[in-house]
Amino acid sequence: MTEKSGNLSVRLPWVLLVAALLGTMPFLTSCSQQGQAIASATPAEQNVVSVAVMKVTRQELSRYQSMMAEFRPYQEVDVHAKVAGYLKRIYVDVGDRVKQGQLLGVLEVPELNAEVDQAMSAESSSKLQIKRAESELREAEAAHEDAHITYTRLAELPKIKPNMIAQQEIDQAMAHDHEAEAKIGAAQAAVEVAKEKLQEAKANEERVKTLLSYTRIEAPFEGIVTKRYADTGAMIPAGTSTSTQAMPVVRISEDDTLRLVLPVPESIVPLIHVGASVDIKVESLHRAFKGKVWRFTGKVDTATRTMDTEIEVKNPREVLKPGMYATANLTLDSVPAALAVPIEAVSMSDNKATVLVVRADNTIEERPITTGMETSSLVEVQAGLEQNDLVVVGSRGQLKSGQKVEPKLVESENAK
Repeated sequence: MTEKSGNLSVRLPWVLLVAALLGTMPFLTSCSQQGQAIASATPAEQNVVSVAVMKVTRQELSRYQSMMAEFRPYQEVDVHAKVAGYLKRIYVDVGDRVKQGQLLGVLEVPELNAEVDQAMSAESSSKLQIKRAESELREAEAAHEDAHITYTRLAELPKIKPNMIAQQEIDQAMAHDHEAEAKIGAAQAAVEVAKEKLQEAKANEERVKTLLSYTRIEAPFEGIVTKRYADTGAMIPAGTSTSTQAMPVVRISEDDTLRLVLPVPESIVPLIHVGASVDIKVESLHRAFKGKVWRFTGKVDTATRTMDTEIEVKNPREVLKPGMYATANLTLDSVPAALAVPIEAVSMSDNKATVLVVRADNTIEERPITTGMETSSLVEVQAGLEQNDLVVVGSRGQLKSGQKVEPKLVESENAK
């Protein structure tokens, strides 16, 4: 019994070793198969990565220049009186809207009424002088006709009956004829002088009446009263006085159309043209408006190297107010249907542009392109790409030509 026990104790380690080897054989087989699979995989299959891509599309590209400016009225003027006088009455105040020709106020100038009466009297007197001169002309013409007939008869008589009348009588008749003819000329001159005086009287009357009409202060154009300078009873000097003496009555601004004056830099002056559209943003109103280039000076200021460019903005509802600040995005140029890619998809090296294109077999190709217009987010592609090509956006440092990738299509706002 003891001998059998000793043999069993000797054989037991070998039994356990065989059992252990049999248990590890499936694991070793599995590891061998995985190693063979890894060894048989290609390098491209081992490095497949996901990349963000975008489609090449056609869209309108525009290039803008943003500038700040202040709205100005289309036109604005301080309304002065054309004659001096006391403000008898004023009919408008700040904020009132007025029409062209509307009565704003009336001046009191008593001496003008007296001048009108004098001018009218002078005109009546001139008309009477014309009548008197014309009557004297008719009398002179009648006297000349009588003298001329007498002379003609006496001059013919010696031919019929010689020595019947003395030559002295004939000479006297001829002298009377010439004298009567001269009086006609004087009477005609008197008529012309009287007519000229009448014209002078009429002109003076028109002048005084015009001055009297200036006592009515009227609006020169449609707009809004933005300031009132005088009250009833104030002494208003004539607008032709010096700037230190002249005092306006009101200020009127036309605001149904406003102006933005932009100092355009010299670098983009060649791109400015009349009629170009302008997008205008007014932060205080949180609104956007449309405008257009109306006119420009055509000359670069040598001090600022800018050219003043006026933008016309329609304001029919008077939402915009003169003095408000706005940001004007001036359209410099545009391409209506350009092939466009995100700016982050383009790599520049040695003045050459390239993009990474994902081909149909999901491999990377680095392709040179010809670029055109560039905006803040997009680049125009003039050659090298076709519509619907997939270009890699975002990081491209770990990507190489021929590498296998898994493209993930993203929208433009998620390109970065």
